[in-house]
Amino acid sequence: MINIGINKKQAKQLAAKLNLLLADYMVFYQTTRGLHWNIRGEKFFELHLKFEELYNNLLVKVDEIAERILTLDETPLHTFSDYNKASQLKEIKNVSDPSKSIKAILDAFETILIKQRDILKMSADADDEGTNALMSDYISEQEKLVWMYSAYYNK
Repeated sequence: MINIGINKKQAKQLAAKLNLLLADYMVFYQTTRGLHWNIRGEKFFELHLKFEELYNNLLVKVDEIAERILTLDETPLHTFSDYNKASQLKEIKNVSDPSKSIKAILDAFETILIKQRDILKMSADADDEGTNALMSDYISEQEKLVWMYSAYYNK
């Protein structure tokens, strides 16, 4: 057992999954910053602000995930080379088109939500309420964001 009462092997497995999620979040964060900086067109003002809200939200989650990995007695990934190697998300650059921007965000959320649901199941099996609550909160919030970005994208 680790010092928070979770089986050491399960904690290590959860931390490994969280590190992959952390890598995805870091790539998603940087992608969203780029979308914020480069958005063009008649929707500039509203999307510029929405992308800023999103990257600020993602940055908070990056910190929470890294701290959860530490709580599970493991080390979070912390270099860009590690993030690029571990992330399922691929970097995008020089995207200024609103539709392509929203599509990139929706694609990233799809990948992240699938991973979070997997971690949610694993954390429930490990009686890891801390990780479970984190994933549950993220999933609820992000499903609503997917609905909202989808509504915007499909108008």
